[in-house]
Amino acid sequence: MKTKALLKAFIVFSCLAAAAPAMAFDLSKAVSGAVKVTQAVTLTDEQMTEYVKEYIDWMDKNNKVCDAKSPYTIRLNKLTKGLTKVEGIPLNFKVYYVKDVNAFACADGSVRVFSSLMDIMTDDELLGVIGHEMGHIAHKDSKESFKRALLTSALKDGLSAKGGKTAALTNSQLGDLGEALIHANYSQSQEYAADDYGYDFLKKAGKNPWAMAYSFKRLKKMQDDAGVKQSKGMEQLFSTHPDLDKRITRMESRAEKDGIKKPANTKK
Repeated sequence: MKTKALLKAFIVFSCLAAAAPAMAFDLSKAVSGAVKVTQAVTLTDEQMTEYVKEYIDWMDKNNKVCDAKSPYTIRLNKLTKGLTKVEGIPLNFKVYYVKDVNAFACADGSVRVFSSLMDIMTDDELLGVIGHEMGHIAHKDSKESFKRALLTSALKDGLSAKGGKTAALTNSQLGDLGEALIHANYSQSQEYAADDYGYDFLKKAGKNPWAMAYSFKRLKKMQDDAGVKQSKGMEQLFSTHPDLDKRITRMESRAEKDGIKKPANTKK
């Protein structure tokens, strides 16, 4: 990717309806001033939606997007056929041809999957990642986190211009936002709720919800393989999410109770 240190670890992050990507923040970059605090607290849904669009447009511009003929795009389109909306929000999918192992979903329905993630995951595992992120969008987990990111990543002093229209972010500010986004985390209750939503979302769409368990098994394998050599990003991922073994058990138990047959989970 072109921006410094942007999205280097496997941290699948998301944005919720009427909010930009939900991430924690770097306190070293925190800014002071009651005016900025008030502005962030009073941002309207429309204003935050504008920031989401600005961010996803910038990401699409600053990463190599696979075209319609790319095997990655063809595979993702086939995989996500039938996944058209989450809570009324139209979904659109693209693949970034980058070396980083990641994916994210935003409030406007933009889902971006990185080619390197597709290289190491089966279709079922990728579906599990997507299903989980749909849960975070549906539950609007990231709205307050995004507000805090605006307050603490030194994006700008004034968040909105006269007339209620948001002021455009500079490339530097968007890069700072990207840096803040790598530190995303949710509470365990939010993660479990997103898991459950993802299970139901996939099942309702005619996909096999065993995908949820398979995606967590892949993450668990990544954790085990990393061992003491895991990167700072990997350490954060596994320390801020609920225990993967418990998440695997929860999803497997639901699928078994529903009498759903396990898919082969082989590389396509």
